[in-house]
Amino acid sequence: MNLRCEHLSKSFDGTRALSDLTLEFPASGVVAIIGPNGAGKTTLINVLTGFLNPDGGRFFLGERELSRLPAHKIARLGVARTFQDLRLIAQVPVLENVMLARPNQKGEGLLRALFRVGVAAEERRNYEEAMRWLEFVGLGAAASQMAGELSYGQQKLLTLACCLATDAKILLLDEPVAGVHPEMVSKILDLMVQLRDAGKQIVFIEHDIASVRRVADLVIVMDQGRVIAQGKPAEVLERPEIMEAYVA
Repeated sequence: MNLRCEHLSKSFDGTRALSDLTLEFPASGVVAIIGPNGAGKTTLINVLTGFLNPDGGRFFLGERELSRLPAHKIARLGVARTFQDLRLIAQVPVLENVMLARPNQKGEGLLRALFRVGVAAEERRNYEEAMRWLEFVGLGAAASQMAGELSYGQQKLLTLACCLATDAKILLLDEPVAGVHPEMVSKILDLMVQLRDAGKQIVFIEHDIASVRRVADLVIVMDQGRVIAQGKPAEVLERPEIMEAYVA
């Protein structure tokens, strides 16, 4: 299944963040969304994940309309996201941050929590899954550290592990390599490629055009709340008007 939206609009204090935006994401691959600050990129992600309601228009996962669903229900349908502000629990261990992201936990129900029906077995599975994703992103050895003790780049990896722990098929990543050193950028991009090859659909917002060139299968360019260009990186990023006006 893929995400698509029809005529989305969103304004803040009279300023249009999304303007009659219609877009269909491919069902697989890595999609980069680029554009100047204020183009509407993060607003689009916030709408598609239920953190903002659109003023108008609709969006779908396959044939199911998601337009008015809350964020937690969209997440349960297999759409997960990261944020520019990392939203980790700093004074909680790395492992517990990931375990808290696991979906539909039996212990969340009152009766199951009181009588521990099936909770122990699920806790073991959640532990194993959390460790699997921590190992995947290279943080297995840091499982017992407090999240706030990690470097900024490691915290980026932890947010990715939390995202993956939801079992989502579609990952929406808001500037996943911003503010980290080149070695960590390379690691994060390599992980994105591995996830794509494993069948995940990845949509990411990014200003670093070198990163976009390296991993994106499709580039979408936004400005003033609209899509102004889309296509393969070799096509879109070679257009002088795009490079000069929107990413230079």
